[in-house]
Amino acid sequence: MQNYKESRPIHVVLGNEACDLDSMVSALALAFYLAKTTEAEEVFVPVLNIKRSELPLRGDNVFFLQKIHIPESVLIFRDEIDLHALHQAGQLTLILVDHHVLPKSDAALEEAVAEVLDHRPIDQRHCPPCHVSVELVGSCATLVAERILQGAPEILDRQTAALLHGTILLDCVNMDLKIGKATLKDSHYVEKLEALFPDLPSRNDIFDSLQKAKFDVSGLTTEQMLRKDQKTISRQGTKVAISAIYMDMEAFLQRSGLLADLRAFCQAHSYDALVAMTIFFNTYNEPVRQLAVFCPHAALRMTICGILEHSHSPPLKLTPVPSSHPDLQAYLQGNTQISRKKVLPLLQEALSAYFDSTNIPLGQPETEGVSREQVDKELDRAGNSLLSGLSQDEEEPPLPPTPMNSLVDECPLDQGLPKFSAEVIFEKCSQISLSEPTTASLSKK
Repeated sequence: MQNYKESRPIHVVLGNEACDLDSMVSALALAFYLAKTTEAEEVFVPVLNIKRSELPLRGDNVFFLQKIHIPESVLIFRDEIDLHALHQAGQLTLILVDHHVLPKSDAALEEAVAEVLDHRPIDQRHCPPCHVSVELVGSCATLVAERILQGAPEILDRQTAALLHGTILLDCVNMDLKIGKATLKDSHYVEKLEALFPDLPSRNDIFDSLQKAKFDVSGLTTEQMLRKDQKTISRQGTKVAISAIYMDMEAFLQRSGLLADLRAFCQAHSYDALVAMTIFFNTYNEPVRQLAVFCPHAALRMTICGILEHSHSPPLKLTPVPSSHPDLQAYLQGNTQISRKKVLPLLQEALSAYFDSTNIPLGQPETEGVSREQVDKELDRAGNSLLSGLSQDEEEPPLPPTPMNSLVDECPLDQGLPKFSAEVIFEKCSQISLSEPTTASLSKK
C-alpha cells in the first residue's frame, strides 16, 4: 500500500513566495475545490511557499487561521515537501495561484506547471506554457470564489466562505471606493458570499481585525521585525537591505540591545547597510513615516544619507534626528507619500554613486579621512539620474510585484532537506480534506 501511495501523482497548489493572506487562502481554497470536484482519486495538496518558521512573521495569516479554526499542524510548508524531487520522479503537477512567474531557483519546475490562476498583468517572457487564467481584480481570492461558485457552489461551506470573504476585504481595503482597489467583480463576490452566509462577520469588524493583525509586531524579535517585510538590492557584491517596520521609530530605537541586534543581523546576512522605514498611524489616523540608516562603513553611510537628504525626485523632506551612535542616522520623513518602493531606486543610485566616488573596500568599517563635504561633492557630480544599481549577472527575471511581507530573497529549501515523506504528505492531505470544520481545515459542513 505504501509503494502504491508513493507512486501516485501529487497535484500541488502553490501560492507565491510572499505567502501573504491572499496567496495562502487562494491555495487552500482552490485545493479544497479541486479535491471535492475531481472524480478520480487525485491528491491535491495546498503548499504554503515559505518555511514553517516564517509563518509567525505574517500576523494576519496566523490570526485568520486561528479565527477560522484551521490548525497550523495540518498545513504543509515549502521546506517540508521537496517539489524538485517529486518532479524528477515524475509525480508532480503544479497549479500556481496568485503568481505566474517562478523564481530562478525553481526554473526546473516550469515544465510541471499545468495551470495558473492570477490577478497580475502577465509577463509573457516568463509565463509557463500552460492554461493561464488572469484577470486584473483586487484579490486572487475573488477568482477562486468565482471558480467555486460557478463550478460547484454546493461544496462551499461557511469556513471556506469566511476565508475568501475576509481575504477579499483585506486586499480591497474594505471595498473603499476612494482607494479604488476593488473591481466590480470583487464587490460582486463579496456580496454573493454574504448572501449565502448571512452570519459572516461584518465587513468593518473582519477588516479591522485583519489589518490590526497584519501590522502587529508585538512579540517579534528585532530580527523578525526586520525580516517581516524586507527587500534587498546589491551591486558588485555590496548588499543593502531595506525593511518596513510597523511602529514608531523612537520606540524602535529604544529596544533593548538594538544596535547589537542590527549589527548581528547585517553580519548574519552579509548586508553592508540596512535602511529601516517605519510607518504608524497617529491619533488622527494619519500616516507617520520615519527612516533610519544603519551602516558601519562611513563612506557608504554618508553616500546613502546624502542621496536620501538631497533627493528632489522624489522629495523625502527628511529632518535628521540626533543619534548617539555614529553608525546610525535617523530621520523624520516629511513626505508621507513616499513608500519603500519609491526609495529603492534612490538606494540603487546611492550604490552607483558610492562605486563612482571611492575605491574603499567595504571590509574595513569606519574609514578614516572621508569627510561629508567630499561625499557631497561626489554626489553632485553623480547627478540625480536613477541608475539600476544591478550588474547584468546579478539581475533576476522580473517577478510580479509581491505584496507586503515578502521574503523573496532565498530559496525556501536552502536551510535543509524536506522532513516529510510521501506517506506523511498523503496523511496530512487527508487531514485537510476530511477533518471536522470546528477543529480542522476546509472540510464541507
